[in-house]
This record gives sequence, C-alpha cells and structure tokens, in this order.
Amino acid sequence: MTMIWLIVALLLGLVGGFMWGQSRGARQRAEVDSRLQQEAQQEAQRIRTQAEDAARAMRAEADQARQDATRKMQDAAERETQMARQSAGLDAQREQVSAQRAQLDTERSQAKQDAAQEREALATDRQDTRRERDELKREIERLNRRAEQLDARGEKLDTLEERLEDRARSLTVQEHDLTERARQADLRLYEVAGLSPEAARAEILGRLDAELEEEKAIRVKAMQERATAEARRTARHVVAQAIQRSASETSAALSVSVVPIPNDAMKGRLIGREGRNIRAFEALTGVDLIIDDTPEAVILSSFNPVRREVAKHVLDALVADGRIHPTRIEEMVHKAQDEMKVFMHAQGEEAAIESGVVGIKPGLVQLLGRMYFRTSYGQNVLKHSIQVAHLTGIMAGELGLDAGLARRAGLMHDVGKSIDREIDGTHVEIGINLAKRFGEPAEVIDAIAHHHDPENGETLYSVLVAAADAISAARPGARREELESYVRRLEQLEQIAVSFPGVQQAYAIQAGREVRVIVQPEKVTDAQATLLAREIAGRVEQDMEYPGQVQVTVVRESRAVEVAR
Repeated sequence: MTMIWLIVALLLGLVGGFMWGQSRGARQRAEVDSRLQQEAQQEAQRIRTQAEDAARAMRAEADQARQDATRKMQDAAERETQMARQSAGLDAQREQVSAQRAQLDTERSQAKQDAAQEREALATDRQDTRRERDELKREIERLNRRAEQLDARGEKLDTLEERLEDRARSLTVQEHDLTERARQADLRLYEVAGLSPEAARAEILGRLDAELEEEKAIRVKAMQERATAEARRTARHVVAQAIQRSASETSAALSVSVVPIPNDAMKGRLIGREGRNIRAFEALTGVDLIIDDTPEAVILSSFNPVRREVAKHVLDALVADGRIHPTRIEEMVHKAQDEMKVFMHAQGEEAAIESGVVGIKPGLVQLLGRMYFRTSYGQNVLKHSIQVAHLTGIMAGELGLDAGLARRAGLMHDVGKSIDREIDGTHVEIGINLAKRFGEPAEVIDAIAHHHDPENGETLYSVLVAAADAISAARPGARREELESYVRRLEQLEQIAVSFPGVQQAYAIQAGREVRVIVQPEKVTDAQATLLAREIAGRVEQDMEYPGQVQVTVVRESRAVEVAR
C-alpha cells in the first residue's frame, strides 16, 4: 500500500510540474523539465528500489506465510488422521461392547428360560412324586385289606380242612365196615350158589361189564365234554404257539415279492444319498424295501397285497425310467395308485360280467376287484366267487328259483374278505355290513350271513351258496391238493370207519372234512355209538394226515315196518 501511494504522489507531482512549466518560458520550461525529469528519474529509481525491496519483503513474508500455512495444514491433517484413527478405534470398541452386551442379553434370556424350564420340570417331578406317593399309599392300603381277607380265608380253610380230615377218617372207618360186609356177603353167595370164588367172580364181572357199558359211554361223553371245556384255554395257547412257529414261513410266502433290477449299482441309487430315496419310497407306499446281498434283485415286504403290487409297479417304473429321487417317487406312487384303482375296478366289472350279474354299485365293484389280490388256502378268492356264482345260478335254475339273484348272492358271499385284513371282524360280519350299506337284496344278505351255517338261513339261497362254496373249495386242485391224494384221503377215511365192528356203511363228505358212519342198530346201542365215534376219530388222528379237522358222525337208525291189510 505504501508503494502505491508513492506512485500516486509522483504522478501528481509530475502533472503539477508540467502545468507549472507551461506558464514559464520555453527556456525555463526546458530547464525545469530537464531538472524535473532528472528528479523524477531519481525519484522513480528510488521508488523502484523501495518497491522492489518492499516486493522482496512481501514475497519473503508470503513464502513464510505459505510455509506456515503448509505446516499448519500438515499438522491439521496429522491431527485429523489421528482423530480418525481414534474414532475408528472407538467405533470398534463400541461395536465390541454392543456385541458383548447382546451376548450377555442372550445368555441372560437363555438362563431365564433354562431356569423356567427347570422350575417347570421340578414342579412336574414334584407332582409325579406326590401322585406316586398317593398311589403307593392306596396300594399299601389295598394290600393290607387283601392280607386281612387272606388271613380270614386262611382261617376258614383251616377249619374246613379239619372238617374234611374228620370226614375222611369217618369215611375210612365206613369203608372198612363195608369191605367186611361185602366179604361176608360174598362168602354167603358162594355158599348159596355153590360156585367157586373164581367162577363167581367171572360171572359177576361179565354181568357188570354188560350193565356198565351204557354207564361207561355216559361217563366217557361227560368226561369228553369236561375235557373239551377245560382244554379250550390250553388249545388257544397251543394254537398261538403253532402260529408263532409257522408265521415266518407263511409270511415269507404271502408277504414278499422279488423285483429284478438290471445291476447291483441300481441298489445304491434306490437307497439314495443318506437313504432319502428308500425312506421316501417306504413312507409313500407303506411297503418295506429290503436291499440285501441278493444279486440283481430287491425284495418288497408287506402283508397287504395291494400295497405290494403298487410298490412293485412303482419300482419297475423307476428302474426303467432311471430318474430316482423323492419327488419322482411321489409322482410314480400317485400314478400307480390311480392305475391300481382302475385295474381293480376293471377286474370287478369283468367278474360281474363273467358271472352274469348286473346292477352292482361302483363301490361294490371296486371291492370285488380287490379280491383279485386275496387268496384263501392258495385259491384266488375272486375266481372262487365267480365259480360259486355259476354253480349257485345252475342249481337255482334247476329248482325254479331266481337264477340271477342266486348268481348275485354267490358272487357276493365272500365280499367281506376284500377288507377283512384292514378292519376288525370276520369276513361274514364285514360282508353283511357292506351289503346293507350298498342296498343289496335281503336274499343276498342272508346268503352272506349263513353260507357257513345254512341250517340257520332264512332263504334257500343261503343253502345253495353254502353248497356251491363247498363244491368250489373242495374241487380237486382248487386249494393246492392233487387229485390222487384227494381221492386217496377220502378212500382211507371210509376204510378206517368200515373196519370197526357194527359199521354198516361209511361215506366221506364235505371234501373229506366229515365222515358219515351208519351202524347196524341191532349190534350198536346209542351208548356204544358215542364210544364208536370217539374211537374212529382217534384212529383217524393216528393213521392219517389231513388239513384242518375231520368230523365223525355216527348215525344209528331203527325202523319198524308193518303192513296194514
């Protein structure tokens, strides 16, 4: 600023000198101009020097200020960097503290939950302990009452035992007396009859045998009935053991299907990663998939033949397709189940058409189709029902009855076997309920109810169905029995029965389930008929092998014929 003012003052001086020189003469003006010019040059030189000095001083001051500013900016940057580092450290510490606080809160809540659960468990244990203590007290009281009752009963038994001992001693004395009287009576009889003791004994025993023949038969029959009543419980136990011993072979024959696979590598694919494929297959089909060391084959195990058939179709489709995973398995199972329903319905319709039965409701048609997978002693139940329907219709036509209704009753008589393994009850009870539910005629319901006991049936159709059922089941080869062994068994039954004295004729009926024995009434009494039936049954059990059981029926008939003239 000082230099600027100097320059302004110089310019003003020059302007003033110039104006002043105009008023003088040229000479003076020249001198003055020269002098002023010199002074001006000197003054300008001086001012320039001062300005340069001032500029250098200002430049030095500016450089110093720039250096100071740079140093301050560096210090500020270092302080800012240090503050940023400190701030970052504080943020990290703040985040660490927050995480520790959240962890502490989580642990505190978990501890509270654990404490609450422990308190609940402790309260439950206390309640259980209190309940068990109460039950134990009641049990002790009951046992005490039971002990008191047993003590009282023991005293009564002791008293009764003493009375029985007294009675036994009295009876022993009476027995000795009677023995002595009998001996004296025998001696008197020997003297009166004039016989030796041996001859008298033989005659008395002969008469006694004749008199006691009927008594023996009555006693044998009574003992047989009592033994039968007492043996039921033991028989159940024996049958249960027999079933348990033969269950493995029977179940293996009736509940297992072998499915071939192209190679053993397919077994790993069927199992799947961590077993997910086999678990999905068994859960969706309800059939156990057994994968063992059997080469190029796997086993399906289930007591339900429908499920086993569905699983077999699914497994065949999966092996053929090659895509094996839980989603694909589910798709194939649903598809196979739908196809199986269609197949069973088609089998039911085909059976109805083959039997000549019309007007069956779709539900019953489906149940008839289910019998395609049901067997009885190796005989297919659906084919058996069709045959019974044909036989019943033929017999009804011969008797002048409704052949169509008879065929319907024959076809439906075993419909309960379609679901008897899924719900409780016999196939007769289940069949009756199904027939009533689907509105079948009363004759059909009666045939279903009494095709095993036709004597209790209310219509002739039940008798015809029972006869046709027996014919179909007893047909040689129908239930795994060859013709030769079947005929041989019938002949052996008749030969055993005829070999006994007093037997006039014997007939094996009901496919060898019963032998009807006709005796000579003048040689066999009613009492002896009971013994004869028992002896024939024992001989059959000893000499023959047969399925089920054989009923021996002895028939004694007396006829008196007189002609009125």
